[in-house]
Amino acid sequence: MRSSSDVSNASVSSTASSDPVLSVRNLRVEFDTRRGRVRAVDGVSFTLNAGETLGLVGESGCGKTVTALSLLRSVPAPGKIDGGSIDFEGRDLLAISERDMTRLRGKRIALIPQDPLTALNPVMTVGDHLVEVLDIHLGIRGETARSRAADLLSRVGIPEPRKRLDAYPHQLSGGMRQRVMIALAIACEPAVLIADEPTTALDATVQAQILELLDEIKRETGMSLLLITHNLGIVAGHCNRVAVMYCGRIAETASAGDLFKHPHHRYTAGLLACVPRLDRQGKGIFFTIPGTPPDLTNLPQGCAFASRCDAVTDHCLRERPELSAADGLAETGMSDHLMACWNPAPKASADAGADHQTSARMAVAYGRAHEKTDA
Repeated sequence: MRSSSDVSNASVSSTASSDPVLSVRNLRVEFDTRRGRVRAVDGVSFTLNAGETLGLVGESGCGKTVTALSLLRSVPAPGKIDGGSIDFEGRDLLAISERDMTRLRGKRIALIPQDPLTALNPVMTVGDHLVEVLDIHLGIRGETARSRAADLLSRVGIPEPRKRLDAYPHQLSGGMRQRVMIALAIACEPAVLIADEPTTALDATVQAQILELLDEIKRETGMSLLLITHNLGIVAGHCNRVAVMYCGRIAETASAGDLFKHPHHRYTAGLLACVPRLDRQGKGIFFTIPGTPPDLTNLPQGCAFASRCDAVTDHCLRERPELSAADGLAETGMSDHLMACWNPAPKASADAGADHQTSARMAVAYGRAHEKTDA
């Protein structure tokens, strides 16, 4: 039997290094709303290493997409980046001019947004989109640009690429539109690719194809991938490391194998318990995390997860926990498993550890079973 690390990284490239290409420190993003000020991203810190896939996981509304947009300095109004730093290729992206940021955006750091139908301009052909990117960032024009655009479509698995250059977004299927977005994102061979829920609204077969395509591109180019998802099955099969977000903060970060083997934060343990288990289907056993996340305009004094936690203590209610090394080591780079929890889940027994490993395997198997059903 394979270990949890083997299972959780079954499709992950082994070329990832420990050299950070992107380092985010204490990032804060606020939105002024009628109900008050919302801290959508509240002191988020993480690193993205060269050649790795980092999964950013959490429920809807936890701040994943806002974090991604912050990396591009593209937070929409009335949001604003309120502080922190984003170090990339020797520069703090929050300190450079908008002109310099425009040169980087789409060229060195690229985004695959959630909904390709709204991201693509409906009155521009696929070829127009690609040629525009090649012109702006690489200065490639004319027939050379169209040839390069056709090559990009072929690379992402779109048949008859020359013909598809003249198609409009509404003439393509959802899977085809997502492949076009990937082609746009990799056109300039960026160092960092951000994929924001890249399989949303796609059937299981197309989801698997898109994820395999991203894995293949990452292996071929050596780029780093920030994969935003709420699907732990995707994390188990495609990520080297994971950062779990809750209410705008990082709750836990670890290698994918370690996270599935021994989740420390109670929220992470709850997410894993919610993974559909093929060995429990038909028995009526479905776990859910009780309650709902707190109002971001009125967060509690202590841990934001306290009202939903079955192991809450007085300390949890009084003081907000900060990220610390889960294994007791100081946060000096000696530990890559960090958690923000005053009363972490106990170290798994042999049976409990096996149960979390089973969740990792089942998360992958569940998706594959549905893929076969839909095929």
